[in-house]
Amino acid sequence: MAIACQNKPKETVMPQEPEPIDTDKIDYIMGQFEPDQHDDFVLIPSHYASRKGMYLRKEAFEDYLKMYEHASSDGIKFTIRSATRNFEYQRGIWERKWTGETILSDGTAASNVEDFVSRAKKILLFSSMPSTSRHHWGTDIDLNSFDNAYFESGQGLQEYNWLLKHAATYGFCQPYTDKSGGRTGYEEEKWHWTYMPISKDLTEYAASYLSDDMITGFLGSEVAAEIGVVKNYVLGINGQCGH
Repeated sequence: MAIACQNKPKETVMPQEPEPIDTDKIDYIMGQFEPDQHDDFVLIPSHYASRKGMYLRKEAFEDYLKMYEHASSDGIKFTIRSATRNFEYQRGIWERKWTGETILSDGTAASNVEDFVSRAKKILLFSSMPSTSRHHWGTDIDLNSFDNAYFESGQGLQEYNWLLKHAATYGFCQPYTDKSGGRTGYEEEKWHWTYMPISKDLTEYAASYLSDDMITGFLGSEVAAEIGVVKNYVLGINGQCGH
């Protein structure tokens, strides 16, 4: 006689408790520290930079040097134009644009835009809100020029093509590519490269724990949630670079 199969009761799977937020790590992601007082950072020698006083994560700079030497052997020279920018530094950039003290790349003043959401979005074409910049992390660098057109012909095009071919070998990736694939957030920045061995983990942590209501402490911060700055900008990156 066949014995009827009895269905075993399903085991109850208890939902996992979310990992407690690491306040030190979230403060780091939001740029709340001084790089010259942080053990993981190194001062970039002026030989490699456009100005003195810039810092980078030690691992990122070590691999950048390897990339720099390779590029030099191929007749390509890179100069770091910007590296780590903490919250206070980024606030200065943002607020000077917000008030119109700094004119935007299109020759206009953001302060002429009365609606705060529209004003913020205009600045956000190329500049991050404080607490949301990848430059807080010490993993991201800007190279040679802040103008996409520079990288579209002549020497600039040779430099950009070299990066596309070789940067990944040294851990670097372009987070802000063109938006034809549906990427949100900032416009393309051919000069901006991120050091993946560190920034990928920080991006994932930001995806889990950084929220719009944390974005405060500067002019215009009240529109961060309405814009969805974390989802649309912090996480609006080239998928090859992380999240």
